[in-house]
Amino acid sequence: MTDTPARLNTGSHDRPVSPELSRFMAGGWAASPLPASARVAAHDVTPARRARLSARFPGERLIIPAGELKVRSNDCDHRFRPHSAYAWLTGLTGEDQAGHVLVLEPSGPHAHEAVLYLRPRSPRADGDGEFYRDRRYGEFWVGRRPDLAEAERLTGIRCAHLDTLGSPAGRDAAADAELSAALSELRLVKDAWEVEQLQLAVDHTTAGFEDVVRALPRALAHPRGERWIEGVFGLRARAEGNGTGYETIAASGAHACTLHWIRNDGRLNGDELLLLDAGVETDTLYTADITRTLPLSGRFSPVQRQVYELVLAAQEAGIAALRPGASFGDFHRAGMRVIAEGLAEWGVLKDAEGDLHRRYTLCSSGHMLGLDVHDCAKARAETYLDGVLEEGQVLTVEPGLYLQPDDETLPAELRGIGVRIEDDLVITADGARLMSGALPRTVAGIEDWMGRLLEAGH
Repeated sequence: MTDTPARLNTGSHDRPVSPELSRFMAGGWAASPLPASARVAAHDVTPARRARLSARFPGERLIIPAGELKVRSNDCDHRFRPHSAYAWLTGLTGEDQAGHVLVLEPSGPHAHEAVLYLRPRSPRADGDGEFYRDRRYGEFWVGRRPDLAEAERLTGIRCAHLDTLGSPAGRDAAADAELSAALSELRLVKDAWEVEQLQLAVDHTTAGFEDVVRALPRALAHPRGERWIEGVFGLRARAEGNGTGYETIAASGAHACTLHWIRNDGRLNGDELLLLDAGVETDTLYTADITRTLPLSGRFSPVQRQVYELVLAAQEAGIAALRPGASFGDFHRAGMRVIAEGLAEWGVLKDAEGDLHRRYTLCSSGHMLGLDVHDCAKARAETYLDGVLEEGQVLTVEPGLYLQPDDETLPAELRGIGVRIEDDLVITADGARLMSGALPRTVAGIEDWMGRLLEAGH
């Protein structure tokens, strides 16, 4: 943070501006205000969120930055997404938020005033011509920003110019572990508006999975079919929301045994499975997180079905364990018990006791979901991983089996098969509601669903 206005971010090939051009560019522009009724989507729910944070830190200045632009290469930045805590407290989710800062200033023993420090719209009559010369922030380069009055109407928060912020002392969420943990913990239970946004993300993701199945004939014919799948889903994500909530995993064959396979550069083989782990992020930045493992031929082989149905049984056991008051780890333990018993029945393990099944499962079976795909990750263990479930929490249940192609503890026919089934659920008063139930999970359901979509595409 600085008290000195930043220099214009002009490119290395920009020519000097003559006084005549500067004067010419400064005038002749019609008024173009934002609609007076414009509000951020979360306008009505953010005050209560800020009040809850205020109550946790009475009398302390709290600083929540949106984050800064990051260079991708030379003079090109990565697409910007504001920090989730900043978005949760302000409702501002756009790419124009880079560098902005929310400050909660103590205004009494048990209260704070929120002040949003931002880079407002550049005046057209300014001396340096930021609006047409600055490649990073100029309106003619990256789009219009609201002025201070417009930003106050949009958010309901008092706004001030970023240049007036200086370097205030206080708890900074970017560096303060206690504040960061509190912000994660306050987001563990979703309000009704957040659950609606997550359901919207799930619904768009369901449409994206349908798009992928319809596109399978062309993907199978392409030398990098995984990339084709990734692109098809990405089109839906950008058309319906902000984009994907995380890098899409389109893993065919043995690639599915790599948990975070995002290279997606492989060819598709009609005799193999496709593990697709993908989620649409809404314009309000809430993301779905769904995985389906699909037979590229449209029908499971006997051994593929054997592996798939064990993972499905584990997921069903995990879902059955979800209820308010249950330990967060209960659903994972329930699913892993099913996996271990299945591996013992197959003769892969001598018995179901101990943790040797982890050679084939590798990771946990789910996580909180929200603004981040792995939401609330900074929460203290006692409130999350070692805590209990509460009504309103949204989480994934996603057991998997990853049978590595070079694993000599496995019979040959099982090697190179990776299966994960992942769904999104919200904890209710007496259990959990399956938010992603529109996508089939059973073997028969998947085969019928794929058959109908492929037939309709002909």
